[in-house]
Amino acid sequence: MELKDYYTIMGVKRTDDLKTIKTAYRRLARKYHPDVSKEPNAEARFKEIAEAWQVLSDKERRAEYDQLWEHRNDPQFQQYGQGQPNQSYRQQGASPEDFDDIYSSIFGQRGRSSWHQQRSTRGHDLEIELAVFLEETQEAHTRTLSYNLPVYNAYGFIESEIPKTLNVKIPAGVVEGQRIRLKGQGTAGENGGENGDLWLTIRIAPHPLFDVKGHDIEIVVPLAPWEAALGAKVTIPTLKEKIALTIPANSQAGQRLRVRGKGLASKEKTGDLYAIIKIVMPTNTNAEATVLWEKLAASQQGFDPRKDWGKK
Repeated sequence: MELKDYYTIMGVKRTDDLKTIKTAYRRLARKYHPDVSKEPNAEARFKEIAEAWQVLSDKERRAEYDQLWEHRNDPQFQQYGQGQPNQSYRQQGASPEDFDDIYSSIFGQRGRSSWHQQRSTRGHDLEIELAVFLEETQEAHTRTLSYNLPVYNAYGFIESEIPKTLNVKIPAGVVEGQRIRLKGQGTAGENGGENGDLWLTIRIAPHPLFDVKGHDIEIVVPLAPWEAALGAKVTIPTLKEKIALTIPANSQAGQRLRVRGKGLASKEKTGDLYAIIKIVMPTNTNAEATVLWEKLAASQQGFDPRKDWGKK
């Protein structure tokens, strides 16, 4: 049995923390998203990245995967993968069931070994992560989903795959991590058992402008110093259209301006949009501008921006 090296796939170290792995996942997901990527084999690469993230993002699954990886060269592990169980398992302190249980916990499937009795069994459930753009979450839409149905040998290992395509309706208001069940679209049952299900896990693709905070979304709005000081009206994007946002006079960097009802909509609620002010200084200046800045500084001699700096 060959294990994929998920750490290499994600381009991270085995000692890296979850935050580092998540950053790598977001970067790779954006790069290889099949709807926008021009990279060769983008769809296959995206699926591989999603599979790696599914395991490494879960503390228990990651620990079990690390345990499998540590023992990948053990003779009993290799014999298990080749479908040749024998007494060496128990003599060396590891049983076929040990690997069976770990494999089941990580990948949601149980090896069907030769020592298991023949009986009516339900097919395996399959899990696929589906990347959805923020804009797509606001309306129901249909996606064409292509995936491979694994075909297992007598020992419970995949010996081939059958390509399958479905038209899937994604409801409006889906959120990060939501699971959608497609009944009977998993692998076929045995001896009259029912088919397994296909579970879609929604992953909201990273957006170049918006950050998601529950049902709320945030956007950074760059302002010139005089816009923040005097107030202004600026046009900002939302998920559906552009709106005019009023910037009050004397606005501060980091200040959050709330726009009600322009966040993510779901059956439970509709979130808000928060515009976060970022003051941007001009990169080029001239003698006239310098004189004006000096006059401004002279007129505000009593102002100390660091008066409360470092105080609790």
